Amino acid sequence: MTTINEFRNELNQAVIGREKEFDLMLIALLQKGHVLLESVPGSGKTMMAKSFANAFKGDFKRVQFTPDVLPSDVTGIRYFNPQSQEFVLKAGPIQTNILLADEINRATPRTQSSLLESMEEKQVTIDGETLPLPNPFMVIATQNPIESQQGTFPLPAAQLDRFLFKLTINYPSFEEEHDILRQYGHKPGEIRTTSIVDADTVKQWASEAGEVIVHEDVERYILKIVRATREHPFLELGLSSRAALAILQATRTYAYLQGRSFATPDDVKMILPPATLHRMELSTEGVLTKKIEDVLKEITNSVTAPLEATV
Repeated sequence: MTTINEFRNELNQAVIGREKEFDLMLIALLQKGHVLLESVPGSGKTMMAKSFANAFKGDFKRVQFTPDVLPSDVTGIRYFNPQSQEFVLKAGPIQTNILLADEINRATPRTQSSLLESMEEKQVTIDGETLPLPNPFMVIATQNPIESQQGTFPLPAAQLDRFLFKLTINYPSFEEEHDILRQYGHKPGEIRTTSIVDADTVKQWASEAGEVIVHEDVERYILKIVRATREHPFLELGLSSRAALAILQATRTYAYLQGRSFATPDDVKMILPPATLHRMELSTEGVLTKKIEDVLKEITNSVTAPLEATV
């Protein structure tokens, strides 16, 4: 059976300088979560998603979101077949293991909301009939920064809360970009991962990650941070209970990736930014005086981390 480190190495060889992002995407896959990738065009978001999906022996489908995409284009439709004189179900691209929702913020709110049930409950309802989705199921969505684009529709808070992580893809370093030129200069856009992991292996990894011990003090540490966001004067919207569960599950799985059987407060601190920044909203006063990253840092610094919480 392929080891989890072999899978990580396969991904890291395909896309240069994205080790941290791929680890977080792997955590999302093991936790049946979803990932939102944000950056300017041409920074490799789609390449990352396709490389990740290609390394997994499962179904992968892509939807290019535009304003004219309808909810049924994503979920599927039941239509009348005149030859058989009966209604026939045509499954949409949602029936897959990994769905790439490319440029999701170009779709209308109505189409964006078609993903809500699938992302939360791992099922889809078509004309009153509820169909389960494959296991595992994961949405990797991409979007360009809202403020720099016309014709986009910001994702509502309820939908953002369904994403386990939001990853902001920054520009690569000079050396990393030089490596990209040398590696892909002749064949731009080539996918270089090999399918090496199947669904049963992913389920086995998820089961092993679930056995990682999270001390009660670490759980309380997470809750103190979550509750502090609800009381901060510069935050209009703090973290939900779903967010607290997401932090706990992601922390446990991150510790598993590090080869440990227990989670630490440092694991929590590493997980916090990608798991929480997209779930919080600044107040009117906060928008004028603060950055959301600074507010999270203030909150984290104000909560004392437990010293001994390893067993």
